[in-house]
Amino acid sequence: MKVSIITICYNRKNTIAQCIESVLNQNYANIEYIVIDGNSTDGTKGIIQAYSDKITQYISEPDKGMYDAINKGLKMATGDIIGLMHSDDEFYDAAVVSKIVTAFDRNTQTEGVYGDGIYVTNDAEEKIVRNRIGGEYVFEKLKTGWLPLHPTVYFRKQVIEKLGVYDLNFKIASDTEFLLRYLFVNKIKLVYLSSYVVKMRMGGLSTSYKRAFEVLYEDYRIYKYHGLSAFRAVFLKKLLALKQYIN
Repeated sequence: MKVSIITICYNRKNTIAQCIESVLNQNYANIEYIVIDGNSTDGTKGIIQAYSDKITQYISEPDKGMYDAINKGLKMATGDIIGLMHSDDEFYDAAVVSKIVTAFDRNTQTEGVYGDGIYVTNDAEEKIVRNRIGGEYVFEKLKTGWLPLHPTVYFRKQVIEKLGVYDLNFKIASDTEFLLRYLFVNKIKLVYLSSYVVKMRMGGLSTSYKRAFEVLYEDYRIYKYHGLSAFRAVFLKKLLALKQYIN
């Protein structure tokens, strides 16, 4: 079973090498690795090119934002299973992809698999700041703002082809819309992998405090768009997130 992993980046020279190496160090052999760069200007392109013989597909060109870049990667992907690895993040260990494939193999009707993740400080110490345990999948939890951690979710390619890519009308939280469309609207079959999948650095693409209020507003729009009780769902989603922080 081939697994496509997509990394999108723009000006990430301080983290891109660790991200790439965490993918290349996986003990699962059949990986298609796709890197989409937004025409970086800080030296990121040179770092990526140093791994060119180990990266399956690589392009560097301007885009319309991170979700446009992800969509490019999705259209290029040829794997049976597709997932993301953001340029600020790393796999938790070398066996993650093997565990994900095993979860699909054991549950042949499964359309998606997700797991757990940790957030760490963006420094050499990498102190754990937030522990994101997904827990078993229950459809009703979606109405209370629960969603699986986006970078831990892997879908079968045929499901993505059927249900579509990221909606570029949502600039900051299109991953919320994407997951709700798959899970809440289309009710796909999802399985929880009780294992850490990803280590995420605070301050990266998906954890920037600066964008927190913009994400909050766009989340509200997305929940309302899909017919959920938007204020309640967003409030409970943020409350759950606060509980995950480690003192």
